[in-house]
Amino acid sequence: MENVKVALWGFGAMGSGMARMLLEKRGVDIVGVCDAHPERVGKSLYAALGVERAGRAEVIITDKIAEALVKGRCDVCMIATDSFVKKVFDKIKFALEQGANVITIAEEMSYPKAQSPELALEMDKIAKANGVSVLGTGINPGLAMDLLAVCLSGAMTRVDGVLCRRVNSLSPFGETVMEEQGVGISVEAFEKGAKSGALAGHVGFAESIGMISDALGLGVERFEQQMEPIVTKVDRVAPHGSAKAGNVAGINMSGQGYKGAKKIITMEHPQQIEPETEGVFTGDYIELSGEPAISMQIKPEISGGLGTIAMAVNCIPHVINARAGLRTMIDIPVPRAIMGDFRDCVDPDKKIVR
Repeated sequence: MENVKVALWGFGAMGSGMARMLLEKRGVDIVGVCDAHPERVGKSLYAALGVERAGRAEVIITDKIAEALVKGRCDVCMIATDSFVKKVFDKIKFALEQGANVITIAEEMSYPKAQSPELALEMDKIAKANGVSVLGTGINPGLAMDLLAVCLSGAMTRVDGVLCRRVNSLSPFGETVMEEQGVGISVEAFEKGAKSGALAGHVGFAESIGMISDALGLGVERFEQQMEPIVTKVDRVAPHGSAKAGNVAGINMSGQGYKGAKKIITMEHPQQIEPETEGVFTGDYIELSGEPAISMQIKPEISGGLGTIAMAVNCIPHVINARAGLRTMIDIPVPRAIMGDFRDCVDPDKKIVR
């Protein structure tokens, strides 16, 4: 079997991180890279990453997706450009129509029917028509505040309530995430942005709650969420963003899923750049009430940047092997690190490029 062929759409902090991980793996080749940043376009993939080409085929970064993703040349297209279903839909549609499976880290794509049911149905239809599948994943949503809770519930006879809390650092993420979280802006600008919808905050609570509710049959009927600014008392500097004392270093997000008047699922997610500068230490926590009750703690947090990169790359065989259509993390096998050859994890009858 030939190596698994992968195209990357988006080469920022996450896309380039996926490329680095892929270059360290066996049985997989990067065959195309598309990115709009003028400083990257026209450069060799290897030069952009500062790594040796080591006999691999040359890959030149292009701003034309039709050059990076050629029909019949690619098994999987990995999209790392957007957070919202409506913004990433056309990219997914193009990739699916080229006969490529799709993995995207767009947060709303982790469970797109939660807020975009019509587009979810359309993506499912397009994927099935082309015999491929599409999956949204990442660290959160995708694992820390949804899939982990679902997996832990497998050891319970009854689940009465779910609490997921993630205290994390935004420092590994790129400029897009910094803007979405309002990092570096004034409190006044934050309040205006929150009111107008210009600030996204954490994207994914509706999706995580929808995934957990459907997976466990909890019957959530109503969703609510809130956001508050995290104001820093000291200057903070991260690789892709900064905040002066008195300005916003991140957002404290909370969300709830209700069945009638009863709150069944609770989400708590304070996230900021360089939290340790003010004595905040990261971690992931899940509390499942029921029989038996389960409490999980992971300290420090599962790395947001590396975790997202790893989840996307490690799901490559799963998305190739999946039934055609729109898939979610509760439809595929449990994600796992692939330390061997990627080709050994792929069903040869499902592989596209021969």
